[in-house]
This record gives sequence, structure tokens and C-alpha cells, in this order.
Amino acid sequence: MQIHVVEQGQTLNSIAKAYCTTAQEIIAVNEIPAPYTLVVGQALVIPIIGQFYIVSAGDSLYSIAQKYGVNVADLARVNGISQNQTIYVGTKLYIPPSPKRNAEFNAYVEPIGKEVSENLITSSTMAACYLTYLAPFSFQIMRDGSLKEPLLNDFASIAANNCALLMMVVTNLEGGQFSGDLGEVILSDVSLQNKLLDNIIETAKRLNFKDVHFDLEFIPVDQKDNYLSFLRLAKQRLSRENILVSVALAPKTSAEQVGQWYEAHDYSGIGEIADFVVLMTYEWGYSGGPPRAVSPIDEVKKVIDYAITTMPPQKIMLGQNLYGYDWTMPYVPGGEFAKAISPQKAIELARTYQVPIEYDTTSQAPFLSYVDDENKEHIVWFEDARSIQAKFDLVKKYNLRGVSYWKLGLAFPQNWLLIDDNFIVVKRL
Repeated sequence: MQIHVVEQGQTLNSIAKAYCTTAQEIIAVNEIPAPYTLVVGQALVIPIIGQFYIVSAGDSLYSIAQKYGVNVADLARVNGISQNQTIYVGTKLYIPPSPKRNAEFNAYVEPIGKEVSENLITSSTMAACYLTYLAPFSFQIMRDGSLKEPLLNDFASIAANNCALLMMVVTNLEGGQFSGDLGEVILSDVSLQNKLLDNIIETAKRLNFKDVHFDLEFIPVDQKDNYLSFLRLAKQRLSRENILVSVALAPKTSAEQVGQWYEAHDYSGIGEIADFVVLMTYEWGYSGGPPRAVSPIDEVKKVIDYAITTMPPQKIMLGQNLYGYDWTMPYVPGGEFAKAISPQKAIELARTYQVPIEYDTTSQAPFLSYVDDENKEHIVWFEDARSIQAKFDLVKKYNLRGVSYWKLGLAFPQNWLLIDDNFIVVKRL
């Protein structure tokens, strides 16, 4: 696929003509709503095999081939030129598709309320063919070692119909918040741990979960070793049932990182025990904080750089958000929270208020600013094809296991197209 950024004066027809496709194809894959108006700075996915590249100053055929992971001889051949031929700035080269590599993909889905919404069912059904795991969030640990189950409705059949495994997410949520006190209650009592694991195993077997995913957060630092002991016990018992064990990890950049979210997550110890981990590499920009990219790539890379010193990269799934935030300005700490929005909604806002979409190259993320009908200024950070492709390039560069998404429910059609363009999704059924 080709990623094209809309420039001033361009139309769907002119873009389609440049790539030898049709406006209807571009509208369909990007789910552009009528009246099909484009926004300056909007990233479009163009449904073609391979892509085109315009030669820039300093480029060579070799550097371009290396950038796109293709053989330089193949690049020269498909463009009808010699490998040693000088290429000039402005030359349009066709880049053939590079071989796809296997990768695993997970997506959390969080049903809230008394019933699963039709939107979540539709979103899960659409995404499941691109997933290795589908993870209903969450099975909440109770203080007596029992479990409070989430709404599951059709998730089992959706997963089975798409050869995806169900991931059983186990959390220390209590009263809507992660509870360090609850974590301490469980982790300081081995008999309670065994009772909890009895319930986890019974539930996993009854509901056909093939991975148990521990997402225990804000654990007191003095429970760090107890958490490792609990995970070893869980791994021992769950392995006998042929059930995988995975663990969610706070995004650390060193073993000495302080803060209750980080300190009890021992990357080396957990990486040795778990079948795989999920790095929660998102929420630098969060609803209660100042406007910034949700998963800035410079911050994400720091976490990966540390993580791969502690465990094999093949055990690491990169966390990625499927949403953005709309902040009403001025930002006031403790004031109005930003509103979570879909990438499609962000583009709609740019179209409605006739403002361009900008792109921050440091964080590799799009953003826009607008003034609403009440004369209030807004700043929106979100995801697009460029930011997702940048993360996929990290997965390839570091040879990571794959990507885990938080969370389904907000429309982002380009993401799923780019999975198919970059990877062969591993199916374990």
C-alpha cells in the first residue's frame, strides 16, 4: 500500500490518477464519508501493490532499497535502470512489495454497562481476522480469590470463527481503579494465590481461554519478589493445562525507574517467566494531562531499547492505542478531561472546521487545532497511517513478537489495512 498525504489543491480524482487507481477505491478503503471532501495533511492509504517513491537529495538506489527492505537489483530491474545509474532528485521510482514476516496481534475489548454494545460486537467482528488474540477486559480479582467476570456475549464465537485465541485478562481492579492494596492482599498469601489460580484455571477451561494475561498494576514495591513468585506458580500450574501466560508491563526505560506503576514490574524476572509480555507503550498524552501525542515514537523507542536488554525481543508485543484525544484549551491540571476520539472523528473535525492536519516528526503523530462553535480552542492528537506504519517499522527493526491494541470500539480502518500490507498474522488455532 502507498501512504499519501493530501496537499493543497489535490482531489480524489487527481490522487487516484497519480497512482493508477480510482477515486472509488480510495474512498472505500479509507472509509471517506460523503461528500468525499479531503483535508490538507490527511494521510490516505492508496490500494496499490507496492508503492512509489520520489527521489530526494542525498538518495542513492542502494539507500532507497535499504530503506524499504528490498533487493537493490530488484529495485533497479522493476524500474528499468542500471544498479550503478545516477538517479536524479524528483525521479519517481516504483518500490516493489517486500516479503511479509509473521507477527502476532492482540486487541483488548472492554464491555461496559449491563450489556455489550452493538458497536463493540461489530468492531470485534471486523478486527478478529487480523488478530491472534482477542482479549475481553477484564476478569477482576476479588479479595477472597474468586473472580468477577466481564460481559462476554459473542466474543467466544467471534474469536473461534476467525481462528483467534481468547485471552483471559486478569486484573487487580477494584472500584474502577487498579488497587495496590488488593495486589498486596493476594501476593502476600500463597494459599489465597492457589485459590485464585484454581478459579482462573476452572474459568479458562470452561470458557476456552488459551492465554491468561496478568495485568496487575500499582503493586507496592515491597511485593515485587512476591509478584515474581506468584507468576512462577501461575506459569507452573497453567502450563500443565496447556494455557499460555502473558503479562502486561508498565513502560519502563530502566530497572531503577521510580513510581508505583513501575517498580514492582521486574522486566528481567517477568520476561523469563512469561510466554510473552505486552508493553503498555501509550498514554504519554492522556485524558487528564496536557496535550501531546498518546504514543510518541521517541518515548516508545526508549522503552523498547530497555526491554530488549532484559528479554528476547520475540517475547515482546508493542502496545498501541487505537484512539486520540481532543483537549479543550486552556489546559488546567485537574480540570476538564480530554475526550477520547477515533482517528476518523479527528479527520471529521478537521473537515468540519476547515483546518489542516499537521504532523510532528519527533513523535511521529498527527495533530490539529480548531476553534469550536462556542469559540473554544481545541488541540487534537490522534493516530493515522503514518504513525501506525512508523510503529510497524519498529516491530520489524527490533524483531518484536507483534502489536497489542488498546482498545477496540473506535473506527480506524487504515490500521487493519496496514497490518495486512506489512505482516502475516499468526493464527494459533
